[in-house]
Amino acid sequence: MAKKTKKTEVETTPQVLEPKVETKVVEEPLPKKKKDTWEIKDRVYTLVGGRSPLSKSIRASNIYYFDEEKGYERELKYCSNQKTSFVDEMHGDQRLEHIIFRNGVLAVPRNKVTLQKLLSLYHPHKNKVYDEVNTVKEAINEIDVLEMEIAALNAAQSIDIDMAEAVMRVELGSKVSKMSSKELKRDLLLYAKKNPGLFLELVNDENVQLRNFGIKATEMGVLKLSSDQRTFSWGSNDRKLMNVPFDEHPYSALAAWFKTDEGMEIYSNIEKRLN
Repeated sequence: MAKKTKKTEVETTPQVLEPKVETKVVEEPLPKKKKDTWEIKDRVYTLVGGRSPLSKSIRASNIYYFDEEKGYERELKYCSNQKTSFVDEMHGDQRLEHIIFRNGVLAVPRNKVTLQKLLSLYHPHKNKVYDEVNTVKEAINEIDVLEMEIAALNAAQSIDIDMAEAVMRVELGSKVSKMSSKELKRDLLLYAKKNPGLFLELVNDENVQLRNFGIKATEMGVLKLSSDQRTFSWGSNDRKLMNVPFDEHPYSALAAWFKTDEGMEIYSNIEKRLN
């Protein structure tokens, strides 16, 4: 008889599956390209100081620009067959072009961007030999001048004859005394239009009328100014009124003296005699 064999059960440990950990790969964003803010338009460049020679050349090669971003100097060259003025970015042969101002002006059309950028952004002679014409800025300046001119003309229309005489005496001197009121008004308006800034400055200068008052008093013999222009005295008796400080204009000094206590009394006295 065959012998039965007893099966032995082997205990098995249940397999524990480890969870899979997924590693996420974070991609770094690509550096953003700088937005090109260059405006495509015609540009005009002029020589500084209003110079206008028949022709004036500026360097188109052997010039350098310090690139802050790259941290080193880069050579510049203007070549008509290249899309850049930076030599380290050029490809192929380089056909050098001259940069010439005619009668003090260089007009660069909108399609010549390479030359425009060289002149506007990189060329070392900018603001030294030439400037770019800023039409917006010039328009704003023109508006300022026009507004000042209007203000000056309005002031010229409204000021009285004594003030008009005081202002014009600065420009015309003793000739003012012989002018009619119509002539004075005409010249006042022309002066305000021609020199609006100076005109408004004179109108707002409190000493202008006092200087004019002193000049009129001298012209009419009420006051007398010594030949060395250092002393004012009464015209009637030569009694000294004041000494003019060194290096001061006599009538400016007299105007300032009229504001003192003693000067105010003399001013009132002179005013009575003139009237």
